[in-house]
Amino acid sequence: MTSVTTPELVVLVDDAGRTIGSAPKSEVHHSSTPLHLAFSCYLFDDTGRVLLTRRALHKRTFAGVWTNSCCGHPAPGEAIEDAVARRVREELGLDVAELRCALPDFRYYAVAADGVVENELCPVYCARAVGPVQPNPDEVMDYVWVEWEQLRAAAGLGWALSPWATEQIPLLGDFGVFIDAQRR
Repeated sequence: MTSVTTPELVVLVDDAGRTIGSAPKSEVHHSSTPLHLAFSCYLFDDTGRVLLTRRALHKRTFAGVWTNSCCGHPAPGEAIEDAVARRVREELGLDVAELRCALPDFRYYAVAADGVVENELCPVYCARAVGPVQPNPDEVMDYVWVEWEQLRAAAGLGWALSPWATEQIPLLGDFGVFIDAQRR
């Protein structure tokens, strides 16, 4: 029996964030990437440290770059919160608790060195990581837990972080409520 695989789809959106269709993920990232729905997630441990990951070298965009804990795209009809939990399990082998949307309207546009464009409406989530990190090598080549203030300082110095993380981290500076709650 032959198995048929369905291509992973991303949700295309207009400038107001309304769904206007879908497209295969494998075909959407190029030099004129259409605006599409994505998400970013920052995972914290019980001491308030944040998990940074380094993207696998064969990733289509920004290969080998250090970034937030997990990124992804919700499937058509999938709630973003469900997509976050799904991708965190797939990429890191973790579950999430206390998932919160910190930046619901975050949007960015970035061009990789090879000319591939990221053009995403990308709500940013924070959550507590549950379980040990078990990275999927197809997605993550390395990871490290760091203090939030160290990450904020590194992002401010322009260290080699993904362009979306570099934009998100200063905006999350006031999201210390989540971090402080973890230390209690």
